Amino acid sequence: MPLDPTPRAAAVPPLLTAQAVLTVSGDDRPGVTARLFSALAATDGGAPAVEVLDVEQVVVHGHLVLGVVVAALATDAVPAADGEALLAHLGKVAAEVAADTGLEVTVESASVGEPLPEPVNRPHHVIVLGRPVPPDAVAGAARAIAGIGGNIDAIRRLSDYPVTSIELTVVGAEATALRTALASVAAETGADIAVEQAGLARRSKRLIVLDVDSTLVRGEVIDELAAKAGREAEVARITAAAMNGELDFAESLRARVGVLAGLPVEVLDEVREALELTPGARTLIRTLQRLGFRCGIVSGGFTQITDPLARTLGLDFAAANTLEVVDGKLTGGLVGEIVDRPGKARALARFAAEYGIPLEQTVAVGDGANDLDMLNAAGLGIAFNAKPFVRAQAHTALNQPYLDAVLQVLGFTRDEVLDAV
Repeated sequence: MPLDPTPRAAAVPPLLTAQAVLTVSGDDRPGVTARLFSALAATDGGAPAVEVLDVEQVVVHGHLVLGVVVAALATDAVPAADGEALLAHLGKVAAEVAADTGLEVTVESASVGEPLPEPVNRPHHVIVLGRPVPPDAVAGAARAIAGIGGNIDAIRRLSDYPVTSIELTVVGAEATALRTALASVAAETGADIAVEQAGLARRSKRLIVLDVDSTLVRGEVIDELAAKAGREAEVARITAAAMNGELDFAESLRARVGVLAGLPVEVLDEVREALELTPGARTLIRTLQRLGFRCGIVSGGFTQITDPLARTLGLDFAAANTLEVVDGKLTGGLVGEIVDRPGKARALARFAAEYGIPLEQTVAVGDGANDLDMLNAAGLGIAFNAKPFVRAQAHTALNQPYLDAVLQVLGFTRDEVLDAV
């Protein structure tokens, strides 16, 4: 049964009355908005009544731009003003407000015609990130959006540290075409350009899973362990091939683990203590935890490394492979189910079900081919400094060295992050 079964009346289109737009610009100061709307509200001396149809205000480094669209409003006593009368009245309003505030106030007619058709495609957020953001990245994104029939409705800055990120709200563009067009701009300019569908789903994310090696932490644990066995170069080649999708992950994992046979178990502690978190990892986790996210790790690595890491970071869950240990030494084998490419997706689904969170409200972040099933199963899959093979198939990609840039892809501003931490 619907939440509100009461039939709703069909929307009535607005009457085609005279309309105008007022634009206020100049150094921002308190009281400007109040002064403008007070002047618009005044109807003494036979001034025509108006109604507010639209308003937008932005302050960029202390410079205010305020736009207001008004229409002539008929009352029982006074008929609606025509276009010339409305503009004459608003001209006086603009002069008064300009004199009182010292800002520039302009008035122009807003053409009234047939209502524009509703966009066929859902709105999207396009986030341009970089350190710095080159102007050609914004220009290229704008051209690409226009080239596929999209229009930019709004632009705002999300962050200035550790990366600069600018969000464009785009209407009228189909998602696949938008991502394809913007991928070319990102490749040409070196900026990251992420695309996410606008709407409630964007802010309803409640669970995030992170890959560990080369995502949450720098480097690959298996390579560090292989170095202890004197087999680093051999294992690094296998790791690279597996992450590029050139080898089956489970098969490559067994081959790499096999070379660790005979290593004393103490090397696991040595490698774990030497781990270096990716810059921004703590900020990302701490911020999302304070926002109510469930946070965890799903790794093709080893529980002897990931479980203590999860405890240190206060994570809600962790899944990884387990190295077999006999008589204080690694046997070169594994115990239990292997967490491979499909295993990572299963782990994501298991954790989401455990906390009663739909998959569309989850986020997954990873860098390798074995992350792809997990990235595509999540509501939002982010390829982080990933191989080209992975970037091409993920929902979106980040190539910045800071893991907390994920927050901007989720739509959080720098100020919101500071408030959360």
